[in-house]
Amino acid sequence: MNTQQLTADGFRESVFDYTTSEEWGYKGTLPAIVDFYADWCAPCKAVAPILEELAQEYTGRLTIYKIDIEKEQELSSLFGIQSIPTFLFLPMHGEPMVQRGGLSKDVFVEIIETRLLMPVAESNA
Repeated sequence: MNTQQLTADGFRESVFDYTTSEEWGYKGTLPAIVDFYADWCAPCKAVAPILEELAQEYTGRLTIYKIDIEKEQELSSLFGIQSIPTFLFLPMHGEPMVQRGGLSKDVFVEIIETRLLMPVAESNA
């Protein structure tokens, strides 16, 4: 699998340690998408292969994490997850963006290219 499963401990280590800071500060080295899902969720299952494809296509430029809301209720509460799938888009700089509901691959690509990767390229110009 190209996506990475995250626990609360992994989230605090790799993404953001909400136990030590109240102000958002992304720890990652690449922009990321966090997929909040459940195994029983049909729209989540429909999006899973798209996320795997994207993780492979954007290897080295983007990280895609998956968080099972059934197992990681602390993270679900922290982000106020009320419906799934819910996606958290994490640019290298700036605030995260939340999108609820199943998305097509085209929509993911547009968000990745315009919100996650483009600002990094522009800042290096």
